[in-house]
Amino acid sequence: LQTRLQAGQGYGNTLNCVLTVYRNESVAGFFKGMSFPLASIAIYSSVVFGVFKNTQRLLSQLHHRDPSCTPALADVALASMVTGFVSVGIGTPVDLVKIRLQMQTQTYIKANIKLKPTVPGFPVYRGPIHCFRTVLQKEGIAGIYRGMGAMLLRDVPGYCLYFIPYTVFCGWITPDGCISPNPFSICLAGGVAGAISWGTATPMDVVKSRLQADGVYLNKYKGTLDCILQSYQNEGLKVFFRGVTVNAVRGFPMSSAMFLGYELSLKAMKRDQSETNP
Repeated sequence: LQTRLQAGQGYGNTLNCVLTVYRNESVAGFFKGMSFPLASIAIYSSVVFGVFKNTQRLLSQLHHRDPSCTPALADVALASMVTGFVSVGIGTPVDLVKIRLQMQTQTYIKANIKLKPTVPGFPVYRGPIHCFRTVLQKEGIAGIYRGMGAMLLRDVPGYCLYFIPYTVFCGWITPDGCISPNPFSICLAGGVAGAISWGTATPMDVVKSRLQADGVYLNKYKGTLDCILQSYQNEGLKVFFRGVTVNAVRGFPMSSAMFLGYELSLKAMKRDQSETNP
């Protein structure tokens, strides 16, 4: 829904998008492009949380000579920014394939745009591997990383607004005297952080989605700035908030589960390490 609302044509609101997708493509339409993100999410998440945690430990070592020391908010912010930069290297190709698969049956009703030979409304790609290979052959590495600039502008501040609120909220709602937050605190803090991060990242998420969807049948945008200007000129400021409700709503449960898995995994590994090295 998020991609259709941000880069598609003819969807008035979220409910209209849901009904249109279901009417035209049945339930299967809601799961288009899912396989590639599903196959890569474990690697992506491990890189994101691994980079964040190890950067925090490095900063604590540099500043306090103790990697286990509680990091300051400035260290959390810097670790978040590093995480955002690194995540784009993995996330951009995955998002591009997902968006191309989701948008390949969308019609384009824009005048004076030269369409590619493929007829709009019919699938261009047979699946994620075929999509990745086709983009790589026709557009090269630059095509695979299309939208990378917009994704950097989304993820670098986005991860700051992901990890900082989580750290702050966890500190607020964890009872005094507890060494680590309980599962309820983790879920609540993670959900709030996810809603804040995804909600505020929506404007650049719209630009990224449009840049990555661009290229299935036509090449409309020359780059990030051109996409921003064209979108604003044609549809006004409100275009940058398309899908904000979907982003914020999905961000809560997704981030709750992500942070819970992360914290429980850390506890399990620390327990195993202490049992191995008493």
